[in-house]
Amino acid sequence: MEPSTSAAPAKPARGKERPALIGLRAIATAHAIAIFGQPVFAGVLLSGDYDMLHTHAVGADVVYYLCMAQLAAAIFLWARGGPRWPSAVTGLVLLGETGQYFAGMFGALDVHFPLGVALIALTTTALVALWRPSTLGVAR
Repeated sequence: MEPSTSAAPAKPARGKERPALIGLRAIATAHAIAIFGQPVFAGVLLSGDYDMLHTHAVGADVVYYLCMAQLAAAIFLWARGGPRWPSAVTGLVLLGETGQYFAGMFGALDVHFPLGVALIALTTTALVALWRPSTLGVAR
């Protein structure tokens, strides 16, 4: 009896996946940079500069739209034969960012702060995983 392996072997990257992955990496990097700016804007706001509320709100829009673009790029990668986990993770982030957006609008800071920390952690983890050479199943 042959031993069974629980993990399927990684399929080799095909040429049509590589450009889709590069696009997804670029958008995910921009999204991560934007989401890291949000606590900075919030910190300045909480230090008493109430004009930063507008900047924080615009930043929230930018983060949200970049996440939607990232989801579209992740779905495109999946459609080109790439991994599907970026679509699932980005969908989860988008769901969280929707909750984050409404928690901020309604002043529910008891939800807004910890959810923001969780979103930054998940976004960073996904970004690191996307930049790993093994993302498409091949090492460099």
